Amino acid sequence: MDYLYLKALHIIFVITWFAGLFYIVRLFIYHTEALEKTEPERTILSSQLAVMSKKLWYIITWPSAVITIAIGTSLLISQPSWLKMPFMHIKLGFVVLLLLYHVGCHKIFRQLQKGKAQYSSIQLRVFNEVATVLLFAIVFLIVLKNELSWIWGTIGLVSFAVILMIATKLYKKFRKM
Repeated sequence: MDYLYLKALHIIFVITWFAGLFYIVRLFIYHTEALEKTEPERTILSSQLAVMSKKLWYIITWPSAVITIAIGTSLLISQPSWLKMPFMHIKLGFVVLLLLYHVGCHKIFRQLQKGKAQYSSIQLRVFNEVATVLLFAIVFLIVLKNELSWIWGTIGLVSFAVILMIATKLYKKFRKM
């Protein structure tokens, strides 16, 4: 019974973590675009976006990441046989990539809090799709387990990433019209 409660909580905090990651990068995009505006709009928007980002990052996203990892570790401790399954090694590899993405977001967050934008809004739009690809990979791996064809799964993920990049470029062109 405790296992099912842990599993439910893990899923909930995975969802809130991803929600935070998706929204924070949107705020990064808006903040970067605000820094390109003239005064007083630049200062007003940048200040508001900095506050919004700070609350989202420290109240939702970071706690969700920490709780997700803690509960996920507890689940692995309660089911050590999962660590013998190849799908779990690949899934944990994607989780490591997700943690690296999170750390990358933190670096961007800190720069924008100082009023500096290292990346363009277009670069951030593409960066935002990394979380989407990781979400798909992690969910498909955990749901399908050994039924997933690694070759077709890899081809599907790469195809999905390419489609997202093309869609981002088309959106950019549409937005300028």
